[in-house]
Amino acid sequence: MPEARTAPPVSRTHGTDQTPAPAAQRPDPPTGTPPVREIWFAAWPVVAIFILSNAAMPLYAVWQHRIGFGSGTLTLIYAAYVVGLLGALTFAGVASDRIGRKPVLVPALLVALAACLIYATAPSVAALATARLLTGLATGAAVSAGMAAVTDIAAGRRLGPLLASTAMVLGAGIGPVLAGVLSETAPAPTVTVFAVEAVLLVTALAVVARMPLPRRRRTAAGREPGAWVRLPAVPRANRRHLALGLAAFAPGISATAFVLSLGPSLLAGLLGTTNRTVAGALALAMFLTATGVQFAVRRLAVRTILLVSGAATLAGTSALVAAVHTASLGPLIAAALLAGAGQGAGQLGGLTLLSREVAATRRAEANAALNAGGYALAGALPVADGYLSDAIGLSAGATVFGLAVAALAIAGAAVVAVRGGDTR
Repeated sequence: MPEARTAPPVSRTHGTDQTPAPAAQRPDPPTGTPPVREIWFAAWPVVAIFILSNAAMPLYAVWQHRIGFGSGTLTLIYAAYVVGLLGALTFAGVASDRIGRKPVLVPALLVALAACLIYATAPSVAALATARLLTGLATGAAVSAGMAAVTDIAAGRRLGPLLASTAMVLGAGIGPVLAGVLSETAPAPTVTVFAVEAVLLVTALAVVARMPLPRRRRTAAGREPGAWVRLPAVPRANRRHLALGLAAFAPGISATAFVLSLGPSLLAGLLGTTNRTVAGALALAMFLTATGVQFAVRRLAVRTILLVSGAATLAGTSALVAAVHTASLGPLIAAALLAGAGQGAGQLGGLTLLSREVAATRRAEANAALNAGGYALAGALPVADGYLSDAIGLSAGATVFGLAVAALAIAGAAVVAVRGGDTR
């Protein structure tokens, strides 16, 4: 193998060096720095896919009435999404780092379009689970290849991780309110919602086609290190960075996952409303908060951002417990907003840390590892709570969930406080 060119260090952790990636694995340097508008354009496919990821939320009540299933089955349908997402993360990040962002994003958008078709015509729980599974696969590609594409085009500017992270939460917030409004005002609600989303995905395909991404050299498959399908990971020197990000991001996204999966049931059971626009607006407010928090804290040290995430998640779970015991709207809204703040800050802190410390040739896989850890917890806890709520009641089940996430948030903040002293 020819001698590698000198590469700048990718880790600043107490003198720990990481062997530079061989020249054959590094992308060619860009011929010029793309304008800022290209970074914004690059974020659109992530937004479009994440609109789909949560568009089903206000429609669960429609499907429950039409098909007939309980809270436990509802959380299993949500878990099918997490299974698809985690499955995609075992190969999407590696493939994106090796063959480029576009060859991963284009199939992901086509899979998302297939999911729209199934959602629009779903006659059974199995069909809904299949659509959620495909949605998870597309989302897994978006959080690895899509977010890495944004930071690649940003070429080291801090705007890259910020837009990659806010694209995810903004899309996740737009999806429920768009679906809620359309399903309340348009005929054939499930068909209309996903027809509109399909149009958005087609525009995202057009954006991907024109992305000014750096060209990647082709190499023989045998020279590529490691398997193509594997649990996403980071280089040994960056494991602490990943752990710090997960300490805040995982509890935060678990709190928002609860609002998405069982929020409509809480609104119906505790507050007596089944209006789909209200459920969508609650989710939108949650993710707008996540977006706003990221812009508000973007200039702070990463350690501070991660600690803000832990504090917000802890406060959010406390508000959730108060909401289920008082059956009042105020604490439930506060719980959603604080959960959004917890996820947004934890996600921004984790992505910023990884994009700064991990080599570009492992960036998509690092993003995949962060999201795999977060979504694994976010998938398991709401499913367990859904079945627990069926057994002991919604209020008791939500209380147990809130206490569990609160304990994780406290533990994560302690890890950041003790181990994150040098994260600037």
